[in-house]
Amino acid sequence: MSDISSLFATRLYRAQLSDHAPTVDAGELEASCLSIAEDDEAGQAWCEENGFPGYTSYASLTDLAWRFPIFADLVKSLDAHVAAFVEDLAFDLGEGRLVLEDIWVNILPEGGSHSGHLHPHSVISGTTYVTMPDGASAIRFEDPRLAFMMAAPPRRKDAPSDLRSFAYVRPSSGEVLLWESWLRHEVPLNTSEEERISVSFNYAWR
Repeated sequence: MSDISSLFATRLYRAQLSDHAPTVDAGELEASCLSIAEDDEAGQAWCEENGFPGYTSYASLTDLAWRFPIFADLVKSLDAHVAAFVEDLAFDLGEGRLVLEDIWVNILPEGGSHSGHLHPHSVISGTTYVTMPDGASAIRFEDPRLAFMMAAPPRRKDAPSDLRSFAYVRPSSGEVLLWESWLRHEVPLNTSEEERISVSFNYAWR
């Protein structure tokens, strides 16, 4: 009798942001993201120079929690979510801990996308979703073994989700997703007429 088991796992954490205090007001967070995008001339210039659709504060602002109290509350909530994920991952952090390294706003308009990438030099990365209108892009995760499957046939369309080469996750407003930073991911074309607003972040081991 055969015995088939899974040797390794890629974990994805998914929860409501409100599952951990403090409560973050969704309307205030959205207004703050839009205000940041409107005022951040350096970020606007970076997006234009680099062909980035919409807006991101990734290359321009590093102190969102200082600028807006709502982001300070957001970081406290994210700290608790990350701590829960670390427990699930069975990380032994020794005398260190995971601390927020970067946090930035993303506003993706209709027709915008974000190509495949990973987040080097971090341990946990993630995104919390501020507005996800109908038709807004899911996030697509890539099997980290994909580059080594040089001679493998494609998977059947009815393959279980854990055997597929790509996993599409469509979060809703108010959700937070966490994953290990080496996991390659992308945001496909946004087909919604409305903006897709999110806040992404990285945690590093210190």
